[in-house]
Amino acid sequence: MNKDITGLIVTGGPLDYEFAKGFLENRQFDMVIAVDRGLNAVFKLNLTPKVIVGDFDSVEESVLQDYKNKHENITWEIHKPEKDETDTELALNTAIRLGCTKLVLLGATGGRQDHFLGNLHLLYACLKKGVEAAIADERNWITVIEKSRTFEADKIYGKYISFLPLSEEVKGITLTGFKYPLFKKDITIGTSLCISNELMGASGKVEFDSGTLICVESHD
Repeated sequence: MNKDITGLIVTGGPLDYEFAKGFLENRQFDMVIAVDRGLNAVFKLNLTPKVIVGDFDSVEESVLQDYKNKHENITWEIHKPEKDETDTELALNTAIRLGCTKLVLLGATGGRQDHFLGNLHLLYACLKKGVEAAIADERNWITVIEKSRTFEADKIYGKYISFLPLSEEVKGITLTGFKYPLFKKDITIGTSLCISNELMGASGKVEFDSGTLICVESHD
């Protein structure tokens, strides 16, 4: 079995550094990719990126010079501000091209909500390419799924687990092991039926017949 190649992408959105330090303490990644202003965060977290992506008009000059002068093996992907893709999409494409099979994005939820929604849709693009991707912040772990998933109480990100349709309709949702179970329920965009559920025991499972779900594990 081939080993997963894990990547950490640090985007340019607001990031709680205390959370990020704790998040990284017990996690290891095969590569780090900094996205534009996210390089400031990477510097503060004392990380060495494999690739730096962006136009760098919002990166502190001292940080740029540090990485340019002290880290010869970094790949710089410099783009003009006028482009079709966001810097985060370019970074994801680079990570996938370099062989990443699992990705985590930090700094992808705060700040501008258009960027957050765009990042959420990028999770779907990763899913379609066979890459397991998640957005994490101090309260949330966000993924998108198109098949059943089991949740273990000692491994989930927070107390609450919510499901929202990313496709127009998700058919035949069955929730077992949850406080609010379901059996073969169809949901469409515009419903809040599956928000703020909780596990009742050691594990729970979501199954559905078709569609794409946004899954948010969260705590207050």
